[in-house]
Order: sequence, then structure tokens, then C-alpha cells
Amino acid sequence: MTGPATSTPHVFESNPVRDLPLQHLDGFTHCWVDADGVRLHAVEGGRPSGPAVVMLAGFPQTWWAWRKVMPGLARRFRVIAIDLPGQGHSERPERSYDTHAVAAYVHTAVKALGVSTYSLVAHDIGAWVAFSLALDFESHLRRVALLDAGIPGITLPEAIPTDPDRAWKTWHFAFHMVPDLPEALLAGREREYVGWFLKMKALSPDTFDDAEVDHYAAAIAADGGLRASLAYYRDAAESARKNREALERRRLTVPILGISSSHGSVPDMAASISPWADNTTRIIVPDAGHFIPDEQPEAVTAAIRDFIAVDD
Repeated sequence: MTGPATSTPHVFESNPVRDLPLQHLDGFTHCWVDADGVRLHAVEGGRPSGPAVVMLAGFPQTWWAWRKVMPGLARRFRVIAIDLPGQGHSERPERSYDTHAVAAYVHTAVKALGVSTYSLVAHDIGAWVAFSLALDFESHLRRVALLDAGIPGITLPEAIPTDPDRAWKTWHFAFHMVPDLPEALLAGREREYVGWFLKMKALSPDTFDDAEVDHYAAAIAADGGLRASLAYYRDAAESARKNREALERRRLTVPILGISSSHGSVPDMAASISPWADNTTRIIVPDAGHFIPDEQPEAVTAAIRDFIAVDD
């Protein structure tokens, strides 16, 4: 299902990752947006005249992570899920993946879709990008919801814990930063690797079925996806430096909703962000691990809807 996007400048129907099958969601259309020379994949639906909500997923997922949340939001909002550079059906550029650079691509893509102000909803590495985007383009944002993520330079720990009860949640940060070795070990084994994260970090190991594991593994295996996925971690120090520099100049004033879960990585997202933001609220979703939109989509949909609808 591809939308007739050719009437909008810099919006196309050409898919740069043709070896990866598209996932289709009823009521939503696919397009590709030129964001300063990087084609980003966007999936859009809902009310064209409604307030815009932009959704960003994290590792090891794609826009498909929001598939259970998007239809509920579409009844009231214009919903746009975007694959980050190197993710899903977006291009995998050979350039910086620091979150401020990526945030600029995302914001450019949203503008190309005719959206000037929007709310931002983001999980995991998507939340890394969303935090930096808020620092750089806050005047364009109505509200920001961040789900279960430590932010580089802000709340992401500098050291990996050695306690086995905690280390299994964060060990991969250091591994992903090692040059070349992850690619050598993971090439051809993407499904085993991706499956470990999806099954171990969800509260229930049955959260993701085989087809979903296949999709996410194929997205990382396709056309430089593994290199790009690792690049976010390898550029995390630069992301952290730019975040700290920005926060030396000012605090965030956009309303922020921190969504945590009973068994996630960050016990209280709002508390972790509040030292740098003036307006934070929190929700803790019960009976969920790290992948909250997959595990408790109705609770996530309601939380986002109520948070954004305040300004509607």
C-alpha cells in the first residue's frame, strides 16, 4: 500500500531497501522523503487535519514497533511513523549517526510532509534522537513522550554494571562500540541476535512471534542495516557531547511524558529527565518489559492520546 506522494516536493514512492518486504497496516500509506540527501521511510495515516504525531522506534526494531498503537491514535491525530536512517526501509548513509545529525534528518522529513508543529513519541534509540531533536527544534514541538531509554550524556550510564542481575540489560552498549568485531560475529546470525533482545527484554518471551522476529532480523541484515544499527552506539559519545553542550545553554521547556514499565530498563523516565526539563509527567505501565508498545499497546495508546489531547 503506497500513497500518491509524488505531488509533494521531496516525497517519493521509491524504496531504497528493496530486498526487505514492506509491512502493511490498514489505513496507512508508505512514502520516502528526501531529508538533506537521505531518503527516510514514513508511514502515515489518521486525520489529515488533526494534530500531527511523529513516532520513532529503537533497536532492533523498525516503524512496525508502533503497529498496535498507530490505529488507536489515528482516530484523532495525523500519525506519522518514521524509520530512522539505517532502520527499516530508510537509507543507510555512510555518514554520522550522532543523534543531533539524525534529529535534523527527521525534522527535515517531517517538514517535507507539510508538518510545521508536531508531537514526538519515541522509544529506545528513537528516544535518543527525540531528546536531541527537542534540544535543537523545540519551537516546532507541542509535546514529547519518551519510552524506556537512557539518554547519552544525560541518563545513560558511563560504565556497564558487573552485577549479573543488571549487566544483561546493558552489556551490548560496549560490544556495539567495538570496531569490526560485531559485524564479523553477527553477519549471517542476525536472527539469533535480534531474537535474543526481543525475547529477553520483553516481560513475556512470547511477546514476539516468529514472523516479527524474522522482520526485524531481515531489516538489520538488509543492505548495511547492521553497520547502521551499530553506528548509533559508536557515535553515542558525540551524541552525549552535543546534548551536554546544548543543555549548558538552556533547559527543555516542552512538556515531556516519561513512559516506563514495571520490568523495563529505566524505572522512572520522567524522574531521569526532570533535572533538564521544566515540565515532566510520568506513567509506569504494569506488566511490561522494555518493549512497552508491543507488550501493552492499549495502555501506551491511552497514555499518548491523553497527553497530546491536552492541547487539542
